[in-house]
Amino acid sequence: MSDSPSSLFRMTPKRQAGAFLLIAAIVAAFALLFGYVGGWLAPHRLTPKRIVNQFQKNAGVFPGYRRNHAKGVCVSGYFEGNGNAVPYSMAQVFTRSRTPVVGRFAIPGSNPYAPDGSVPIRSLALRFTQADGQQWRTGMNAMPVFPVSTPQAFYAQLKATQPDPATGKPDPSKVAAFFAAHPEAAAFRAWAKTAKPSASFATESYHSINAFIFINAAGQRQAVRWVMAPVATDASHDIHKAGDPNYLAADLSQRLANGPLRWHLMVTLANPGDPTNDATRTWPADRRSIDAGTLVIDHTTPQESGPCRDINYDPTVLPDGIEISDDPLLPARSAAYAASYLRRTSEEAHLPGTTQTPTKPAPEATP
Repeated sequence: MSDSPSSLFRMTPKRQAGAFLLIAAIVAAFALLFGYVGGWLAPHRLTPKRIVNQFQKNAGVFPGYRRNHAKGVCVSGYFEGNGNAVPYSMAQVFTRSRTPVVGRFAIPGSNPYAPDGSVPIRSLALRFTQADGQQWRTGMNAMPVFPVSTPQAFYAQLKATQPDPATGKPDPSKVAAFFAAHPEAAAFRAWAKTAKPSASFATESYHSINAFIFINAAGQRQAVRWVMAPVATDASHDIHKAGDPNYLAADLSQRLANGPLRWHLMVTLANPGDPTNDATRTWPADRRSIDAGTLVIDHTTPQESGPCRDINYDPTVLPDGIEISDDPLLPARSAAYAASYLRRTSEEAHLPGTTQTPTKPAPEATP
């Protein structure tokens, strides 16, 4: 029997009714699926939209900018693979070859005008473009652990740190209640007590924090984490001056004027039983680590006009030979990054220039 639409009209009335019911059921199923994904049928379910809306509630809306890590600079260069990671991953980037890189240094938060010294954390996002066309994108932070292990807890943290309209600062009682309910944040809080804003992007170590899986040519799987360890550790180029809110970009430009900056990609290999689904827990210090190659940064440009501006540094964009682990933060990061990307790129067409005036947060569509 033909499967063309006209064949429906050659069926008996009973079969015709059954066919239409089947079509209606399929349409309804798709409607339910999209409704669930969009949060319409489960308004209290955590969605990427709610996470991004909460960032906006905490810091306001800055059209055209990322909803987190809004303040940053573009960088470019290359990664020099040395072959040491080839036994663990078949990703082309780890072979003895040079892979072009477009990256971005940034600080956390939604305000692109925040002073560099307002937070102690720095971040580095990279896009490696292999010769075979596949990409590896990664977003790393200069801290050893994450404060929470689930997207729901992260959302609760954002809610707890939302500024009180009366003071402009988070309510201490809400922050204390959050941490009392989330003892897994102890390692992060211990680190944060001694962390100070660094004077340079160039002297920071940038951690993957989440676990990933390397897969070699034989199909063997190895859980890993990594850190970009800096070659530069001195503060001789420190131009951090009191009252300068943008000293990080200035320091970076000054350092690059004297030559490229380098980091070693140090990959830590997990032992069986090491947690891969909990970013609040570090692995024991005796785990084997290999130097997989050298990141070389040789150029920087402002993010408003630089090559990093339109890149979504989704950490789940991976080449053959690297996969995400069972860490629940990874798919949540991917979804939230996509929501942020869609918002900021849709706003750019309406920007009168590169200097933006903050607007009131957009109302949250879901409870």
